[in-house]
Amino acid sequence: MSLIRPFTGLRPVASCADDLLAPPYDVLNSEEARAQVEGRPRSFLHVSKPEVDLPEGIDVYSDAVYARGAENLQRLINQGLLQRDPVDHYYVYRLTMGQHRQTGLVAVASVAAYNQNRIRKHEFTRPQKEQDRVRHVDALNAQTGPVFLVYRSQQRLDELLQQVTGTAVEVDVTLADGVRHEFWVVRDAAQIDEITELVDAMESLYIADGHHRSAAAARVAESRDSDGQAPSDYFLAVLFSDQAVQIFDYNRVVTDLQDLTAGEFVEAVAERVELTAEEQPVKPATAGEFGMYLAGNWYRLRVPAEKIPADPVGRLDVSLLHGLLIEPLLGVSDPRRDKRIDFVGGIRGLSELERRVDSGEMAVAFSLYPTSLEALMAVADADEVMPPKSTWFEPKLADGMVSHVLQPR
Repeated sequence: MSLIRPFTGLRPVASCADDLLAPPYDVLNSEEARAQVEGRPRSFLHVSKPEVDLPEGIDVYSDAVYARGAENLQRLINQGLLQRDPVDHYYVYRLTMGQHRQTGLVAVASVAAYNQNRIRKHEFTRPQKEQDRVRHVDALNAQTGPVFLVYRSQQRLDELLQQVTGTAVEVDVTLADGVRHEFWVVRDAAQIDEITELVDAMESLYIADGHHRSAAAARVAESRDSDGQAPSDYFLAVLFSDQAVQIFDYNRVVTDLQDLTAGEFVEAVAERVELTAEEQPVKPATAGEFGMYLAGNWYRLRVPAEKIPADPVGRLDVSLLHGLLIEPLLGVSDPRRDKRIDFVGGIRGLSELERRVDSGEMAVAFSLYPTSLEALMAVADADEVMPPKSTWFEPKLADGMVSHVLQPR
């Protein structure tokens, strides 16, 4: 069983890539997506978030939404804006955000390896979000959002990817957020074979981002009852070296304080962790430290060393925050399903936490220190999982750069 293999990518014609590429479907809400597609009929958001073409207020999980996504994908193909490569390739995808640059391998990864935990998970999924991806893939008969995988740095593979970036670039665009996206095709047969061998020799790959997409791919593969080598037995992925990626904080906001006043909640928190009032927004400087924004005030929270366990999951900041404060004081026992809690990627900044609390939408916000990649891999290697929304990777892969069609050729 190969961990990965090349595939026939469905990708944009270079001249229209700037109009077509879009942020990942799961970083925008429907309102934000509607604003982004205004005047942009080619945007891939019409495929990845097709509710933008239907009346406001529509249930985003309705049959009509998935059907419209399939129609929109076919429209882009019919217009010649998306074209499928005639033969299998690997691809190389480079992201540049400010001074940070990371170069990855685009491939399809084995569902069987995922099921056998050779492609390792570190988070639970939310059932509704997983089902959404199942229905989206089934309706489109394609995977349009890649899973972000990480491998322990392999010098020869990294060298090969750099060699490919010395060839003619297929797509080179900078999107509205300032992130540059470059894309190459690996056409050399010897390079393709060597890449396959190098990745197959790895003990494991790690899911950095895309747990819902990979879980959905496994369910779609099972439902299609294929021979194990069909396109549906593999899922779209981009593989990056662990030395290349960067992780941001993934912060928490909660709608209410149960029956406590703001003052009572501060007192309750101070009984469990060290608490200091701060005049400025609190961006934690180390693991075991949190910021809390409540009723217009910021506080710095520190977990005493004796309260930090040794096990790889329990010592995570997301676990400490949940076990010490969010569950016992706010009554959120299942963050996967409880609608009283939401998650805010650190790329949005501390001002977004203030905005959501000051607006009255949320009662309290917590800023966290980013989870390290070493901690992520330690949890995955222990065959354990993190709480949901433990990591936020930036920059994000664009939707629409390449898709994986599941129907047989």
